[in-house]
Amino acid sequence: QVQLVESGGGLVQAGGSLRLSCAASGRTFSNYAMGWFRQAPGKEREFVAAISWNGGSTYYADSVKGRFTISRDNAKSTVYLQMNSLKPEDTAVYYCNVAVKGVITWYGGLDAWGQGTLVTVSS
Repeated sequence: QVQLVESGGGLVQAGGSLRLSCAASGRTFSNYAMGWFRQAPGKEREFVAAISWNGGSTYYADSVKGRFTISRDNAKSTVYLQMNSLKPEDTAVYYCNVAVKGVITWYGGLDAWGQGTLVTVSS
């Protein structure tokens, strides 16, 4: 079983930046593609970004492309999300999970999600 702990969220003004971290423990972290997902108030959880097991490939939702960067450090079993040029519509709880490629988008591969980290972007 993999345990995931997200951190780094906070309150930031529009145009600002934040860096999220997700520390994983349990199964061999480097075996899996990892992803970030977010859930805004009153909305479904949605895919944000994913990264292949070795960091060689990255994938982004259209809404964050060019502003967010996903990366990973397998030695530290940690995945990161650098968020720049933040917008009020980026306000959400952000979660990491094993990333599974579906037909249309990416999905969380583990049933057990972490507690997430709240990002609030003020206008």
